[in-house]
Amino acid sequence: MSAPAPAVSYSASTKTTITALNSTFIYLLAYMLTQGLYQAATVAMARRLSIPGVWRPSSIRFSISDPEWWRTAVLAVYGVGPAVCAALGVVAGLWFWHRARHRKGLLKLFLLWLTLHCCNLVLGALVADTFVENWAWYIPSWLFMAGNIPNVIVAVLSGLVQLGFGYLAAIGFLQSHDSITLMQYPNRRQLIVAGILVPWVAGSLVLAALKWPDLSRNEVLHFVSMGLLLLPMALKSTQDLFEFTVPKSRKTQLAWGLVLLTSLVCLSWRLVLQAGVAF
Repeated sequence: MSAPAPAVSYSASTKTTITALNSTFIYLLAYMLTQGLYQAATVAMARRLSIPGVWRPSSIRFSISDPEWWRTAVLAVYGVGPAVCAALGVVAGLWFWHRARHRKGLLKLFLLWLTLHCCNLVLGALVADTFVENWAWYIPSWLFMAGNIPNVIVAVLSGLVQLGFGYLAAIGFLQSHDSITLMQYPNRRQLIVAGILVPWVAGSLVLAALKWPDLSRNEVLHFVSMGLLLLPMALKSTQDLFEFTVPKSRKTQLAWGLVLLTSLVCLSWRLVLQAGVAF
């Protein structure tokens, strides 16, 4: 009887690369799910109110003119997406904190990114969309109807809350990884680059390519507003001495099932929405 093959042991650099790849695909999958639910809820509400339009890869374009909108419709159509994301973010965050973070595997990392994307589409969007004065900006604008000053105040407060949430999310980020090697404090910089910066930058570039040439200014600004979450999270992670993983943590390996699923979701999004879906 032959002896069992020894388990493959990767170097720190290889584990960093694998972690960056897995994190980027999880970033993309969580983004597509969050953005999909946001836009699907918006389209469903518009159809309910008999507001026609076209759903494209990076935007939803309504066919009625500005004077045809009324206050309830604006708040309902532009508010339902953030409301759905807020609910999803709370559920994902609670699931992560109370159950998933104590278990091995990539589910906890997916739930973390899902929570962060939801937060960005609620708070970060209020900041980003204020610069172009549309989408999330319409919510405080039509809610208060008191000029642009309340809208700017809401955007500033949202940005500050997002910064604080990102700072507090650092401990969740550290508990979402299983690699014993990368969790050691001397390797913290590699973990931050592979687990935060690469997914953010590479994921945003992939999403931009996926949505091009329909890529909207709002979505580009949403990519940027993620920095209000991720930069404080990275900063706090460099300071936190936490370096433990769950017992019997999962070996670092490329999740091919995740790669396939994310690729299929992205390809389907492009094929279905490329020509625009009228509603």
